Amino acid sequence: MTPGEAQIKLHESWKSPLLDEFSQPYMQELRQFLAEQKRLGKQIYPPGNLIFNALDSTPFDRVKVVILGQDPYHGAGQAHGLCFSVPAGVATPPSLGNIFKELQADLGIPIASHGCLSSWAEQGVLLLNAVLTVEATKAASHEGRGWERFTDAVVRLINAQKSHVVFLLWGSYAQKKGAIIDASKHLVLKSPHPSPLSAHRGFLGNRHFSKANAYLRGNGQQEINWQLAEQG
Repeated sequence: MTPGEAQIKLHESWKSPLLDEFSQPYMQELRQFLAEQKRLGKQIYPPGNLIFNALDSTPFDRVKVVILGQDPYHGAGQAHGLCFSVPAGVATPPSLGNIFKELQADLGIPIASHGCLSSWAEQGVLLLNAVLTVEATKAASHEGRGWERFTDAVVRLINAQKSHVVFLLWGSYAQKKGAIIDASKHLVLKSPHPSPLSAHRGFLGNRHFSKANAYLRGNGQQEINWQLAEQG
């Protein structure tokens, strides 16, 4: 589980600034934990080559928006390394369905026919989970193993070395993780989580997508096209 392993995909722009993290003892322990889980026959999501998909899909110099998730989907075929996203052809999970409802209400964007958010990532939306792996059918099973420290380092790096980034913090977990963000140089938008358990308490109606675009436009950056292209 190092960036040198052939199966790991990580965009070059992240390798140098995160090099120290990969050499830390906690990352060595995390690599050993994942290797042991595989030896025990555990099914781990997402596949190894997609663990760093968020960082591979959105180069550091292109980050304009950060959406913080918690941990990958734990159902078969769902997780592909982008928070809230699922590969085309996989049923849209409930939280993502509520994200699409808010997009429709906020910007008039029709409900997407698929849940693959890779086009957002390619435009500079970093879709970062706090924990990057999970055991099949066991939500949060890899929490506390070291991933949180690594993704905190990613957030700190963006906070320190970039300006005018939009952080979308949905739910108390993301808001706690985002506590280190300097709101004087970035836009920090907070609301309840899009989960069906909480979306009606303020996620729906938060207008975060139009607010994000207004902020980007006001700071001389290209807006995000939040409408997903149809998948062939």
